[in-house]
Amino acid sequence: MAKEPRKLDELTLWDDAKLMIEKAKADGVETVWDRLEQQTPHCTFCEKGTTCNKCVMGPCRISDKKPRGVCGADADLTVARNFGRFVAAGAASHSDHGRDLVETLLAVGRGKTRDYAIRDEEKLRRIAAEVGIDVDGREAKDVARDLAETFVQDFGFATEGLSFICRVPEKRRALWKKLGITPRGVDRDVVEMMHRTHMGVDSDAVNICLHAARVSLADGWGGSMIATEISDILFGTPTPRSAKVNLGVLRADQVNILVHGHSPIVSEMILAAARDPKMLAKAKDAGASGINIAGLCCTGNELLMRQGVPIAGNHLMTELAIVTGAVETIVVDYQCIMPSLVQVAHCYHTRFVSTSDKAKFTGGDHVEFHYDNAREKALEVVGEAIERFKLRDPAKVDIPCDPVEITTGFSNEAILGALGGTPAPLIEAIKDGKVRGVAGIVGCNNPKLKHDHCHVTLARELIKRNVLVLATGCATVAMGKAGLLMPEAASEAGEGLAAVCRSLGIPPVLHVGSCVDNARILHICGVLANALGVDIADLPVAASAPEWYSEKAAAIGLYAVASGIYTHLGLPPHITGSETVTSLALEGLEGVVGAVFAVEPDPVKAADLMDTRISIKRKALGLSD
Repeated sequence: MAKEPRKLDELTLWDDAKLMIEKAKADGVETVWDRLEQQTPHCTFCEKGTTCNKCVMGPCRISDKKPRGVCGADADLTVARNFGRFVAAGAASHSDHGRDLVETLLAVGRGKTRDYAIRDEEKLRRIAAEVGIDVDGREAKDVARDLAETFVQDFGFATEGLSFICRVPEKRRALWKKLGITPRGVDRDVVEMMHRTHMGVDSDAVNICLHAARVSLADGWGGSMIATEISDILFGTPTPRSAKVNLGVLRADQVNILVHGHSPIVSEMILAAARDPKMLAKAKDAGASGINIAGLCCTGNELLMRQGVPIAGNHLMTELAIVTGAVETIVVDYQCIMPSLVQVAHCYHTRFVSTSDKAKFTGGDHVEFHYDNAREKALEVVGEAIERFKLRDPAKVDIPCDPVEITTGFSNEAILGALGGTPAPLIEAIKDGKVRGVAGIVGCNNPKLKHDHCHVTLARELIKRNVLVLATGCATVAMGKAGLLMPEAASEAGEGLAAVCRSLGIPPVLHVGSCVDNARILHICGVLANALGVDIADLPVAASAPEWYSEKAAAIGLYAVASGIYTHLGLPPHITGSETVTSLALEGLEGVVGAVFAVEPDPVKAADLMDTRISIKRKALGLSD
């Protein structure tokens, strides 16, 4: 008997999404929820991680009746190999983002670009000094060159360790060294995982999982952290500001350009081009009152944090933003860009433009951006978007709601600045129980779960229990639409957290950036641990990716656990076919790295788990709970 399709209220939390899902059906446009229904039920072997296609002796499916593949690999080894490659792909993605920023900073330092420049020289000099570069009396471009060249080494193999290992508490570094999982170089560790998981190499499931931890740490304390810090140097370190969120940020009277993906290198240039007086004059000549840039996903988060540019939606809203019929152009870079967006754009007047040589999309237009042509190409793309405005069909336009106000821009510098430049006030608030702990809620949406329900419910449960929440990536949009990114949301928090928020004028949920900016959470945990003289695993902190879907999220979750942070997942990774790997993830890692994963789809129960963990850590530190 066929399973009944889910009802609209089961798909998403939001009215703007529901209206656009209905409009998509009326317009004959297929969405991610339609395709999920077509793909259900999923392959049980794939869900458990017990399929292997790594050589042409197979593919193999491991089961109780057929417990070994052709090469002899059992379920434990097959699952570990698959998970290792899953993590490696995620770490490679975020770290390759960091590589692009290193190349741009190096071009600035070598005087090879006029399109990009240093916007935060103070941070440039501070970061350079932190990693051992002489900064006294030197020009900014020379410091930038040396810093970029230092980070180039972090991607190779001729180093003893990553530059930002200096931020890791000494106890944690000693543990990594003992376990043999100290990250050495981003590319080295990712490539080694690909080697280890080739047939006939590493055939010990636990050993592969330990190397997966090393690979993830190379991302968290390497590629992602480098990406965050260079983005601040090049485009400005975020400071608190007001902005707006949801599909209501689109403007019926303006040229609407959506920027989507993960790298600010392209989106910052699109924004600059949209503010060019010649482009604005051209837009008015075309009958528009202006040019409106709005973000999607993490590229949206980057512009939101630094420029206050409104954000239209997260992962499951990307198709629906085009369905409004009000979008002239969607400009993408890489990661989390559904190929379906090209087909959805073709149903309207929208132009789909890819910009990276590593992320082309069949059926879309390609305008390649480099550090030496970015401004020129951005003007070209914006100019074409203005021409598209003339093709818009007003009968197809439906912008379904008014935008919601949010507060953004909480970089670590901004958080510490609000505390007087030191973590001491936060530590005191934690000690006296006003802030019982800190939790990061991060990451994606997954159409298997009700869109944004888990994000919002989990956050509300945690702040009620006096747990300060830090949000990144797609979770940000959920928090913003729910009103949790405004200082007034302190009324929903427990008495202690509410008092802290009111005294500082901050929300109980702080937006700290895009998904690479989870490195900010790692860094702030390191700062707190160092200030207290403890390990990160000793802190009353936790993390959650309640609606995750991607390889990158697996890498993020694993580097959080390997750094000592208890981490909740709303759905399990594809490891349940191995009792050894599953047991290691949910139990065994506690005795190895001091933290484990928890899998729980119910956000209230997840809050209970995280709350219990925070209580345990408070008591171990001698703090009342």
